[in-house]
Amino acid sequence: MCGIAGFVTAPANLIELTTITKKMVGMIAHRGPDDNGIWVDENCQIALGHQRLSILDLSSAGHQPMQSPCSRYVMVFNGEAYNQLLMRRALETSGQAPVWRGHSDTETLLAGFDAWGIEETVKRTIGMFAFTVWDRQTRTLTLARDRLGEKPLYYGWQGQADEAAFMFASELKALRVHPAFENNISRDALSLKLRYGCIPAPYSIYEGIAKLMPGSLLTVSLERREPKVWTYWSGAETAELGVANIFTGTADQAVDELEVLLKDAVRQQMVADVPLGAFLSGGVDSSTVVALMQAQSSRPVKTFTIGFHEAGYNEAEYAKAVAKHLGTDHTELYVTAEEAMAVIPRLPTLYDEPFSDSSQIPTFLVSQLARKHVAVSLSGDAGDELFCGYNRYFMTANLWRKMIMEYMPLSLRRLLAKGLTSISPQWWDKVLGAVESFLPRSARFANVGDKLHKGAAVLASPSSDALYRGLVSHWQDPESVIISSHEPSTLLTGNSPSLNGLDHTQRMMALDMLTYLPDDILVKVDRAAMGVSLETRIPFLDHRVVEFAWRLPQSMKLRDGKTKWALRQVLYRHVPQELIDRPKMGFGVPIGAWLRGPLREWAEELLDESRLKREGFINPAPVRLKWDEHLSGQRNWQHSLWAVLMFQAWLESRNPGQP
Repeated sequence: MCGIAGFVTAPANLIELTTITKKMVGMIAHRGPDDNGIWVDENCQIALGHQRLSILDLSSAGHQPMQSPCSRYVMVFNGEAYNQLLMRRALETSGQAPVWRGHSDTETLLAGFDAWGIEETVKRTIGMFAFTVWDRQTRTLTLARDRLGEKPLYYGWQGQADEAAFMFASELKALRVHPAFENNISRDALSLKLRYGCIPAPYSIYEGIAKLMPGSLLTVSLERREPKVWTYWSGAETAELGVANIFTGTADQAVDELEVLLKDAVRQQMVADVPLGAFLSGGVDSSTVVALMQAQSSRPVKTFTIGFHEAGYNEAEYAKAVAKHLGTDHTELYVTAEEAMAVIPRLPTLYDEPFSDSSQIPTFLVSQLARKHVAVSLSGDAGDELFCGYNRYFMTANLWRKMIMEYMPLSLRRLLAKGLTSISPQWWDKVLGAVESFLPRSARFANVGDKLHKGAAVLASPSSDALYRGLVSHWQDPESVIISSHEPSTLLTGNSPSLNGLDHTQRMMALDMLTYLPDDILVKVDRAAMGVSLETRIPFLDHRVVEFAWRLPQSMKLRDGKTKWALRQVLYRHVPQELIDRPKMGFGVPIGAWLRGPLREWAEELLDESRLKREGFINPAPVRLKWDEHLSGQRNWQHSLWAVLMFQAWLESRNPGQP
């Protein structure tokens, strides 16, 4: 895992190219503290920089930037090609292999470029990556990002006329130190931030800077300034092809094939020349990954869990039970609310652009814990999107399809929704908590009050697409909050893929895979882990697993009131069912309660009406209304308020000392 940065520019001398590149990669040294390198070509006005976190081939043979065997290509690479040994074997079998200098995957990919070309090599690669390669023959720069968007890559032209530069980097902080960077905040992107809690690709918080979309390639040159972007792998097409070519075997055969695929993905991702472990929450996804790791390891796998003293947010006891059963080398750390809140001042710099998934806090804490023991950690992310794990899938599949669409008119639904939301989530928790002990475990839900308020959104939705958009929106009308903004189209608003053949629940899963997963979950994990120089790997995002998951019938994902049915069957072969079956809790912190308590003064300062007016980005009226309702306990607006607060904290970090 590494950090990359560089640019193509108007005429500049060698000293200027080198000095700027050193500054850029220096800003992302945390992504690769073990080594760094720069390659510049004064004649072509190209500069490439690299910060290395040494995982494979710790020798100097893995140093980057690296040239291909024929010297045509020069590359900086961030990520892992898990099947690189198979790629080497293919090159050797065809007589196209060079004399290998080391065993890094970067060297393998460059040899593939020489033999097969860039796009064909990317299509052959199983892995996570973001890279930039300079073709010295055609004087063209190519950018690439992995299929599901695990690794980040920002790019764009900045500067005017003869001073303009095309720049790229793993993180925005590397771009900001380039002298041509214009530093203009995009109000339109900010409106997206308030809707989703993150800024979805291809947008960024800065005008003129974009994120390369997952599964995409881009080429650009000084002669052809307009970037050409195209897709080499499509998640939407994968979903459509999957449901059109559904798995026709038995349920047992499906579980067998899924286990084989997952075991191979886990096996490939356990290859490292440094200590390796895994995050373990005790839930289905992380437990499956750890179980398959331990089944293929000759020694106890190192596992890591963060625990909280607040019962509604603590899964550490479940993780400990799973670890004990599997025999892992388990480390857990219970953190106080004060220790968790101490992370908040670091978030604006860590995440680099406004980002407000509050589980960023425990994600950083568990990454920090793991880094004390290992350099690589596997995680169970993406199991929910692929195997129908989120409560909203279960809720809408039953409530929307079976009840609302068939029996209840919209006017009556909206009246019922108003009644549900007129009662605070805290009151619902108190009343329903009293009867919960009499219910079977499968009928219990954590944070039931919040879920009832979300259920109200289901009731009031005029269509399934509107329902989904409402469920994932922190602010339903962000243009009314961000001054002089116009919300751009996204995959959820005006630019939706067709997703032919998918039913309503499958459509939600696909849109989550295309948006929420890369723009929120994977950003959260990448920045938190790389902030402490920890590489994370996600076996569920092996594209072979993704493609097979979409071929599974929906009945093998959601069955008898159970989400992730097929995945659970794999796990039950390794871990007793009673250790796993419990209400889904999620990985979060009690932000709502903190805002009413220890964070109240901090939040009040950031949400001060005169301050908001002076800064000129946020309309104070709707924000102050939600803040007052939240403080009174009338409503739980934690997600809406956290979205605003994380922008305010980020804005303050740009101008320290200026409230």
